[in-house]
Amino acid sequence: MGLYPGDASANPVKTIPAQKPAVSPASKNPAKDDTGAAEARLIEVYGLIGRGENRSALLKAERLAADFPTFQLAQLVYGDLLASRVRQVTTLGDVPPAMAKSASEALKELREESSKRVKALKERPPTGMVPAQFLQLAPTTRHAIAVDASRSRLYLFENSGNGLTLIADYYISVGKAGISKAVEGDQRTPLGVYYITSNLDPKTLKDFYGSGALPINYPNVLDTKRGKTGSGIWLHGTPPTQFARAPLATDGCIVLANPDLERIIKTVAIRATPVVIAPQLQWVPAVNAKNAAKGFESALLAWRNAKTGGNVQQVLSFYTPDFNSNGKTLQQWTPLLRGEMEKIRGRTIQLKDVSYLHWIDSNETMVTTFGEVAEGSRIGWTKRQYWSYQNGQWKIFYEGVL
Repeated sequence: MGLYPGDASANPVKTIPAQKPAVSPASKNPAKDDTGAAEARLIEVYGLIGRGENRSALLKAERLAADFPTFQLAQLVYGDLLASRVRQVTTLGDVPPAMAKSASEALKELREESSKRVKALKERPPTGMVPAQFLQLAPTTRHAIAVDASRSRLYLFENSGNGLTLIADYYISVGKAGISKAVEGDQRTPLGVYYITSNLDPKTLKDFYGSGALPINYPNVLDTKRGKTGSGIWLHGTPPTQFARAPLATDGCIVLANPDLERIIKTVAIRATPVVIAPQLQWVPAVNAKNAAKGFESALLAWRNAKTGGNVQQVLSFYTPDFNSNGKTLQQWTPLLRGEMEKIRGRTIQLKDVSYLHWIDSNETMVTTFGEVAEGSRIGWTKRQYWSYQNGQWKIFYEGVL
C-alpha cells in the first residue's frame, strides 16, 4: 500500500488550476512573495504522492517546509514522507499512537484543513459564473469578495468592463461555532452582504492579527433590524508563529494566511468593496444575474420617477412602515425627504454608479448603492438603500447617505 491509500488528498490532481507560485529563483524570502504559492506547492506535493512519485514529493515538501516553516500542514506532509521511507504510512499525520493521542485535536484540525483545501481546488467555480448575490456592480467598484463557508474559501473578483472575473481564491478560517452570528460572543461568523470599512495599521495591532485587518460593517442594517449584536468582525491574518488556522478556529472573524491577506489589502478599496459571506455560494452565469435584477430595477426606477415628480406621498408609498434611517423613524425622516425634494423641484433625478447586491435567506433583501444627482448639478449624494420583497413588491426599509 502506498502513502495515504484511498485518501482524497493523495489522488492525482492534474486538473486543479491552482495558482502557480510566483517565486523567482533568486527570491530570498519566498514566504513574502506572491500569494497562493504555498498552497499551490502543497497541492503539487499531493499530486506527486497520488501518482506514486514519492521521491519528487519528498524533495518538494522539504523545500516547502523550509520556505514556510510555520505552515503546519506542509510540515506534517513532509514528516509523513520522511516516515514513509522506513515504514508504511496510511493516513495524513500517521504518527505513533502515543503522539497521536496527545495531539488528536491538532491532527483532526490539520486533516480537516487538508480536506478543505483539496476539495475547494478540485471543485472549481465554473468558468464565466459569478456568485448569485452580485447582480450588478458599479464601474467604480473595482473589486468584490465572496466567502463560501462550506468550503473554507474566499474568492476575490475584479470588476471591469467585461464584468466580474475571479482573480484569486484563498483558504480561510471562520468561527469556532460556525456561521450565522446572532449575538455578541457566540463565536460565529456572520452571514450577509457587508462592506470593508477600514484598513487597520498592523503597527497598532497585536501580533495575533498578523499582517493587518480589514473590518467589515457587521452588524449591517439588516442585522440590526433583526436584533443581532456583536462587533469587531474583521478579515485579518495570523500570528507570526502560525501560517494558517483550522477551518473553525476564530471568534467570528475571517482569517487568512498573512501573504493572502497582504494581497487583498493591496488590492481592494476601503468603503467600496462588498464582502458577501454565504453558507454556500451559488454560482450562476453572469447574464442570469443581470436578468434577475430586472424586477428590482423597475422598482428602483419607479421610486426615482416618483421623487422626480415631486409627490411626497407617492414617494413615501415605497417605504415600509418600520423604515429606519440612522435612528429616525419614517415619520421623523419625512421632513428630510420633503426638504430634499424641494431643492430638486422640477429637475430630473439621475442615478449613477448603481450596484445591486441580492441576499436571500428567510426573506429577500436588496442592498443598493448609487449616486443621486439632480439634473444640472455637478455633485450629489451617495446613498445606500435596503429593500425587502414583501407581498410581491419591493419596499425600502432603510436609506442613508454614505
